[in-house]
Amino acid sequence: VQLQASGGGLAQAGGSLRLSCAASGRTGSSYVMGWFRQAPGKEREFVAAVAWSGGYTYYADSVKGRFAISVDNAKNTVHLQMNSLKPEDTAVYYCALKQGSQYYPPYDAWGQGTLVTVSS
Repeated sequence: VQLQASGGGLAQAGGSLRLSCAASGRTGSSYVMGWFRQAPGKEREFVAAVAWSGGYTYYADSVKGRFAISVDNAKNTVHLQMNSLKPEDTAVYYCALKQGSQYYPPYDAWGQGTLVTVSS
């Protein structure tokens, strides 16, 4: 499985960005796609996940109500819509995929990361 993330960039506090992650290869019939992020000097943390077939979503408390994860089945792509951005959302964002239906790690495949910078 290959994951290609895109959509990072610079935004002002209160602004929005949308990240995308396209999956290719053998993804299987039941899997979860998630987003993680790693800020400078911090450990990687979970952001959001979606079950591809069932559509359930799960969010970290820090982004709940501001971020929305969604899937485009036709394009095998997952999106992360980030609204009301805060400077503390600044990080490299990674998409990831795991087989099965549970959102928690470990994940089986990772994208290359895309940088999101939020200015105050």
